[in-house]
Amino acid sequence: MKIIFMGTPEFAVNSLEVLKERGDEVLLVISQKDKPKGRGKKLQPTPVKEKALEYGFEVYQPDRVKEKQSVELIKSLNPDLIVVTAFGQILTKEILDIPRLGCINVHASLLPKYRGAAPINFAIINGEEKTGITTMYMAEGLDTGDIILSDEIDIEPEDTSGSLHDKLADLSKKTLSRTLELFEKGQVPRIAQDHSKSSYAPMMNKELGHLDFSQDAKAVINLARGVDPWPSAYAKLNDETVKLFDLKLGNPSLNNNYGEIIDVKSDCIEIRAKESSVLVYEVQFPNKKRMPVKEYLKGNDIKRGDLFV
Repeated sequence: MKIIFMGTPEFAVNSLEVLKERGDEVLLVISQKDKPKGRGKKLQPTPVKEKALEYGFEVYQPDRVKEKQSVELIKSLNPDLIVVTAFGQILTKEILDIPRLGCINVHASLLPKYRGAAPINFAIINGEEKTGITTMYMAEGLDTGDIILSDEIDIEPEDTSGSLHDKLADLSKKTLSRTLELFEKGQVPRIAQDHSKSSYAPMMNKELGHLDFSQDAKAVINLARGVDPWPSAYAKLNDETVKLFDLKLGNPSLNNNYGEIIDVKSDCIEIRAKESSVLVYEVQFPNKKRMPVKEYLKGNDIKRGDLFV
């Protein structure tokens, strides 16, 4: 098939790998603009652009894919199919109508749950036990199109958004491969989404990581897992913003204040939350690296009785 691929972050690289491995005719790869990174603020190519150039594919990076110049370029290539994975821009109806077989999207949730920008994070934050990959026909709404295929996986208790991202990226190769095989056979299903069961996963921001220890301990832990590695869970300790990682459920709560450090053990800090304490095994203090609590305590002090707020 003649395919145009649209994608930007690391998650989308696996989809591009599928097209390469299958031997599809990739007419063009469209990605977001390069962004400055690091201390030097040098422009860095998007992961998809980097992989596309490695494969020898032509790359196009418009400011907005809906602009007339971009639309005309896509029309001129006359693709059979447009495949989109984590591209980061909304496609207009004019673009959706161009390919003979339509536009399909690879989405990291079991639709209609967790439409939007951060489905991996919010599945963990909300305590879901399963998630997966869905391929769908794209429509004008946000992740509202008819479902083609879904593959699910368990969310393990130790999963963070980082580890689940990698598992789902691997799974996406299987789901997309199966989907493209159905297109070749002309046997692509269309399953309408039940919009009454939809939920939304908005874009992440740094403030989301603030831990409120007056909340149920399980909710605190799920939030910390869902924002690891970015934007990271944090709370204030003696006016310092401390990032907290690798949280586990502790003991039934005593009469301490919420957020109070109940105990400082050799390898973790015990903090009171609602219903139970929370054990924190990794920390990152300002201007320091992320490290296990046991390493931090070798040269620093954390005091029982202090409050995380």
